[in-house]
This record gives sequence, C-alpha cells and structure tokens, in this order.
Amino acid sequence: MNEGVLSSIGNTPLVRLNHVSRGCDLAVYAKLEALNPGGSIKDRAAFILMKNAIAAGRVRSDTVVVESSSGNMGIGLAQVCAYYGLRFICVVDPKTTAQNIRLLEIYGAEVDMVVEPDAVTGEFLQARLDRVSQLIAGTEHGFWPDQYSNLDNALAHYQTMREIAEALGDEVDYLFCAASTCGTLRGCHSYIRRHGLRTKIIAVDAVGSVIFGGERAKRLVPGHGAALRPLLYQEGLADRCIHITDLECVVGCRRLVQTEAILAGGSSGAVMSALERVKGEIAPGSTCALILPDRGERYLDTIYSDDWVGKYFGEVSHLWEQPLKTWECATAVT
Repeated sequence: MNEGVLSSIGNTPLVRLNHVSRGCDLAVYAKLEALNPGGSIKDRAAFILMKNAIAAGRVRSDTVVVESSSGNMGIGLAQVCAYYGLRFICVVDPKTTAQNIRLLEIYGAEVDMVVEPDAVTGEFLQARLDRVSQLIAGTEHGFWPDQYSNLDNALAHYQTMREIAEALGDEVDYLFCAASTCGTLRGCHSYIRRHGLRTKIIAVDAVGSVIFGGERAKRLVPGHGAALRPLLYQEGLADRCIHITDLECVVGCRRLVQTEAILAGGSSGAVMSALERVKGEIAPGSTCALILPDRGERYLDTIYSDDWVGKYFGEVSHLWEQPLKTWECATAVT
C-alpha cells in the first residue's frame, strides 16, 4: 500500500566524498539521511514504530501518541501522526531549539516543555521520561512508541544497512555511526552479523555521554550522545567507540560544508570528526561508509552561528578555515 509522503522514507542517496579523502587511499561514502521527507534518519524509526503499532492494534484513531525527543524523532513522529490523523504530544526540554519546536507545531504536535531537570540525576532526559509516563497514565488511550527500547527502532535501521551494503556490493570495511538511542547501531549490527559482512562498526558518541561507559557531563549539541544508557544498547554493538566533543561537532560540520557542500547537523559533524581522527590508521584501499543523520538548517542558530560558537568556544574559525590539505591522511599504519 502506498503511504503517501511516508513512502518516500528510506532509500536515501549514498554519495562519495571526494574531497575529505583527498590524499588518502580510501573510498569514503556518506548516507544522506537529511533527504528523508522529515529531514532526518529518525523518519525511518518513526514510521516503522507507528506502522507496526497500528497493524498490531495498539494504535487506533482515538489514540494519543506521547514521546520524549530532543528534536528529530519528535519531528519524524509529528509527520507520521499528521499523516494518520493522530494526536501527538512531544515532550521536550529547554535544549530543544526554537526552530525544532516550531516544526513540531507546524506538523500539529502539542509541545510539552519540561523546565526542570530530574532532581536525582540532574538530567533533562530522565525528567522527560518521567513526564511521558505521567501523561500516558493520565490519558485514556495513550501510546508511547518508546524509541529507547522498542526493537522496531532497530528494525528500521536493518534496512538502512541493507541499502548501504547493496549499494557498495557488501564490501564496506568500516561503518561510522552516531550513537543516541542505539537504534541505528543495533539495526546495522544485526544486518552485518546476519549476512556475515566484514564491516567493522565505529560508534561515534559524545564526550559527556554514558552510552559506552563515559562519565556524564554537560553537552551542548542536542541528539549527540545520551545521559542514560538506552535499553537498546547491547555489549558488542560496535568494534570501537570514539568520543567526540561539542567543538569537534562544530568543526566537522563546518569542514563538511566547506569541502563537500553538504550542510549537515551536529551528529554528522561528530561522524566526520571521528573519521578524521582515525583515518590515518585505516588500511589503504578500505571502503568507509558514514551515516549522516540530519540536515544543517536546524543548527543555523547554534553550530552555524559564529556568535554561538564564539560564546562557547571562543575564536576557533581557524580550525575549519585551513586549506584542504589538512584533510589529507598520514601514512596508514594498519
């Protein structure tokens, strides 16, 4: 059955990054998830979560959908709920950008803002989850998609990895993937293992995120890392984890648009910086696939704002205004 605009979710372009690999004997490809209709990789999970819930009878025409989100998942769900005519309440916190809140409202979502962090953990994520539980308990026909533990989230990204493998002939040596709910990681990991691929997964997490055992700390870039380990996390999801700072997210984004003319979001910048950090260690002739989760227009007031960058990091423009030769590899050592 054709699902209208939702049928355009997935099958996003995979493009070769010719400039960032200049000087390296590497083939580097980027999966452009910004070209999903809602603007991010979260469209995939939002669609599958809701479609399967409807098929199972857990969502009806009078159901109220409630979810916690820092932005992209909320927008993906708002789009899906708008298509199916469902009421949707998105629980956000003060780190959610004004632009993302406006997008949620345009799609018809009701925005519920948590203004105080959890008293025990000091984190907004736990406060958002508590608010979701409260809203569900007080709603006659409430449904929580639960992107943090619902296996349908991972199922959506089994297809993401299938698309990458089919496009590159099952010869991907390294997959660079941002960690948040671990849905993308788990789905890609499942496809790789089930099909016996040689692909090694490089998880890209935030400094200050606890997903891969890091110490909790303040983070500025929404959707990059998490203050709580998602239930979708499993030991062995990645062959290696690289922790990236907020500044490295900024630098990765700015260099990506400067070199490849791709305007991407914060976690995409993290993925780019992770590649930059390790590509000198990767064997010549290797093929690397990078999943770029969302678009940069949602970060115009933060990552792409010189005033915002200056406020938090000082004068750092020299980090991305260097000549392209700074992207060239050192001699590979493995």
